[in-house]
Amino acid sequence: MRRTSIYIASTLVLAFALSGCAAGLNAETRNITRVTDGNEITIDENGSEIRVVNLTLVDTGDGAAVIVGTIINQGTDPDQLLGLSVNGVQATLTGETNLLTNKPITFEGEQANAKAVFYDVNPEAGTNVRVSLGFAKAGLVSAEVIIRDKRDDFKNVFSGSKLSTADTATATE
Repeated sequence: MRRTSIYIASTLVLAFALSGCAAGLNAETRNITRVTDGNEITIDENGSEIRVVNLTLVDTGDGAAVIVGTIINQGTDPDQLLGLSVNGVQATLTGETNLLTNKPITFEGEQANAKAVFYDVNPEAGTNVRVSLGFAKAGLVSAEVIIRDKRDDFKNVFSGSKLSTADTATATE
């Protein structure tokens, strides 16, 4: 009887150790983090195959918020980005809006070919807002998106409405 109890106890200890349950607060599955703060959307409606990746808003510090992210049409039929809105406020959209197969629309960064700015919305970094994107073919989709402050990877994002001293120095270098 005693030998059976030891065998069962040993088996349980070994099972917990091998499954990672014994790792406690340092368990690898507990410490998984997202690579980016940006949200991702997949649209498979009306024959569309559109992916929105790394969708984020940046508080530019001048009362505006700027969209950061990429939209890719992986389908065979072209589509068009008609607009973006946050809480009923439309973004000022400039640049590329046509979504051709595997020709991304990129907001901000070195590969940027479009810009979307929400002027006078007074964003609050660290909060989430619902961003809606309207497409000619794929229709309307929405996602909760975080607002980031203008630092680290987002330090060079600006609205274009008012260039701060730091933006001017960066733009002229």
